[in-house]
Amino acid sequence: MNLTTRYLGFQLRNPLIASASPLNGELGTLRALEDHGAAAVVLPSLFEEQLRAERDAYERATNLPASGCAEAQTYFPVHGRPDDGTERYLRMLQRAKKALGIPVIASLNCVRTACWRECALQLEQAGADALELNLGATPADPERTGLEVEQSCLQALATVRAAVRLPLAVKIGPYFSSLGALARALCAAGADGLVLFNRFYQPDIDIRSLRLSLEIELSSPWEARLPLQWISLLHGRVSAALAASTGVHGPEDVYKFLLAGADVVMSTSALLRHGAQYMRELLVGLERLLAARGLDSLDAVRGRMSEQQLRGHGETPRANYMHMLQGTPLMPGG
Repeated sequence: MNLTTRYLGFQLRNPLIASASPLNGELGTLRALEDHGAAAVVLPSLFEEQLRAERDAYERATNLPASGCAEAQTYFPVHGRPDDGTERYLRMLQRAKKALGIPVIASLNCVRTACWRECALQLEQAGADALELNLGATPADPERTGLEVEQSCLQALATVRAAVRLPLAVKIGPYFSSLGALARALCAAGADGLVLFNRFYQPDIDIRSLRLSLEIELSSPWEARLPLQWISLLHGRVSAALAASTGVHGPEDVYKFLLAGADVVMSTSALLRHGAQYMRELLVGLERLLAARGLDSLDAVRGRMSEQQLRGHGETPRANYMHMLQGTPLMPGG
């Protein structure tokens, strides 16, 4: 059975990718993911805030002697730059590249233009096969318009595209006024892949302590509906490869995303729940689903349930929407 697919210019042995998560921060886990069938891995995100905090700590440490008298300065040892998180991240990337035979994609989450450029260059020099730009900052400023938010996304991509030669994937959320238009604009600005979607971690309120509860909740299978819809809508309409993310918990979810038009399918929560070995279950399950239907390649599956294909059979999103509402019985008292 031929499960090969293309993503970011790479010929992958299958469409399954371990997406960015703390799980992928250990070399042993990355090896296990490859052994159990992962076609590529995305490292945890490197955040701009990490870099800024490390630089602030370094400046405080090196400027401290200058605040005392000249005689007292001799009591302070000479410090080199601390072994900060950025350096650890780069070393992890280098070790992963040496140890793995599959593409290693670095993930980057920044805000300022200068940081996007600087970090992207460092990741390219460290040997990343590709970069995933996580545009996951919550637009919480009510003075900032939707157009300004979209322009900042495009500016971040343009900055990195001008700085490095690596393939670039852009991971975005669904909350834009016209996601299809933004997707095309990102492609025009140099995106080789679109990852749909990142998740905004929404806090709850602890009514006993009157504090925000910041516990991370893993995704649920029902969350696949939104990226499933948008991959179906974008398949064949954008030049970038499409990566499905969020809600991938079993082989059936992988199969659905391929039917919608995904080039690759990423999983995080299922692997966090079940471990790296669960990648094998996803892969074997996908092979069984294809074999049971007499299909021998992904080309026979991909996009069969995309919006373009369905429209060709007389189905449109609006018609389906009306049919769902008109065919749904009201609950008692509704």
